[in-house]
Amino acid sequence: VGRDFSRILTSFRGTAGYLAPEWLTGVAITPKVDVYGFGMVLLEVISGRRNSSSEESYNTSSSSNQNVIYFPVQAINKLHGGDLKSLVDPQLHGDFNLEEAERVCKVAGWCIQDNELDRPTMGEVVRVLEGQQEIDVPPMPRLLAAVTEQSEP
Repeated sequence: VGRDFSRILTSFRGTAGYLAPEWLTGVAITPKVDVYGFGMVLLEVISGRRNSSSEESYNTSSSSNQNVIYFPVQAINKLHGGDLKSLVDPQLHGDFNLEEAERVCKVAGWCIQDNELDRPTMGEVVRVLEGQQEIDVPPMPRLLAAVTEQSEP
C-alpha cells in the first residue's frame, strides 16, 4: 500500500531503562533486545531496587533539584571494585550465596552491553546461572556510562 493510501505508523513501546540501544538507533532488531531487558531485570532482582531512582541533591541550593541515580552503572562499577555484597538486596540480611550473586551480576552486566554481539544468548545466560559455564567480569557499557556522565551535575 502506498503512503497516500495508508495512515499506519510504526512505533515501539517499552519501559524506559529496559529498551536495548537498538530500539533507539534504528538498527535491525534481534532476539538480543530481550537479553538486554532480562539483564536489567536481573539487576533489579539481585539488588531489590529499581534500575533508576530520583534522589534529592543536597549539594545545590535548590531543593527542587534531583539527581537520577542509575543503578546498572553503579552495579558494574561495584562489580569491578569487588564490592559485591553492597549490590545484594539488604532485606536478605546477608543470607545469600556470594558466588551465585557474583554470577548473576556478571551475566546481567554482559546482557546490558551496548553491542548486541557482545551480549550472551539466553542459552548461555541459563548455563551461567546454573553454574555450568564461567563468565568474566563485563566491561562498562559505553552508552550507559556516557548517559550517566551527562546527567551528573
